[in-house]
Amino acid sequence: MAELADYLDLTVGQARQQFRELKRRSPVSSGRQAVFLPVETLLCLAVSFQINHRRFGGSTAHLAPEPIPSLARLFSRPNSSILAKMANLDGSRSHGGKHDILAGAILRDEPAHFTHVYRTLLTAARSEGIGPDRLPDFLGLEQGGEFDLLGQDELSPSTLENAFKDQIAKAAATTTWTEQETERILLAAARVGQHLFAQNVLANCGGRCVFCGLNPNPFGGKRMLVAGHIKPWKDSTSTERMDLRNGLAACPSHDVAFDTGLLTVDAALQVHVSGALADAVRKDPLTQQYYGRPPLRDTIMLPDQAQLPGRKYLDWHQANIFAA
Repeated sequence: MAELADYLDLTVGQARQQFRELKRRSPVSSGRQAVFLPVETLLCLAVSFQINHRRFGGSTAHLAPEPIPSLARLFSRPNSSILAKMANLDGSRSHGGKHDILAGAILRDEPAHFTHVYRTLLTAARSEGIGPDRLPDFLGLEQGGEFDLLGQDELSPSTLENAFKDQIAKAAATTTWTEQETERILLAAARVGQHLFAQNVLANCGGRCVFCGLNPNPFGGKRMLVAGHIKPWKDSTSTERMDLRNGLAACPSHDVAFDTGLLTVDAALQVHVSGALADAVRKDPLTQQYYGRPPLRDTIMLPDQAQLPGRKYLDWHQANIFAA
């Protein structure tokens, strides 16, 4: 059985040996699958930063997008096996392997460490003749850069503690995990869920600020566009936290204004400015440059194919946050 160090301290040599074993493996059409090797588990962890496994059940596993089918072929397993391992890793399945789950929580919480492990996997795979056609660099880190979780500003330590304190105590009392381990697993899963949410919202909004249209991608301004909840994470149910219709992408200036009630959006997708901000726009030329019209649009800017913000979230924001 693999130990924690087999995941966290994986070497290129160890990974190469495991990839050689994978290349010799024959697919199993029925019955018990082979035990997951650390390289398989770690690649499933990497996929969890791109795909929400909860969207695909037993009857829809065949619909899971890349890179899940590529990993399934490389591992000689069905898609459903990859998805099940992803569920094990975030602690949503109680019978997941202890070291699998704990390693996943640690690496989710340490982006630099995870980036190193991910590159170790790809380096070993390439050394064994497994090219990008069989194992794509689906996180785009093979040639450099460091992995970064998106959308983490909403998840302050106090917000997470308040959201999970009862669940942490209950789980620690009914499982083999200590309270500290339980907390790390649950909080890591929440952070990855927020990353997936932000990733989907940014894509749904076309990579632009919905309030002014700023697109920072051409000049590499990654931190100049953020994805946040309309109804804040702390006030949302677990389902609402992952619903991309509960999110908007905005540049930092307009994101803060929306979060603090200086801006809101109505059911017709029209942008409204609070009285205090409107007064400041009339009196202060610098404020006008950021919150006048332009740059503010009359209605939010979304691609033609985008899912529109949910009416219930917009109504909640107007009733609970907007300072008319």
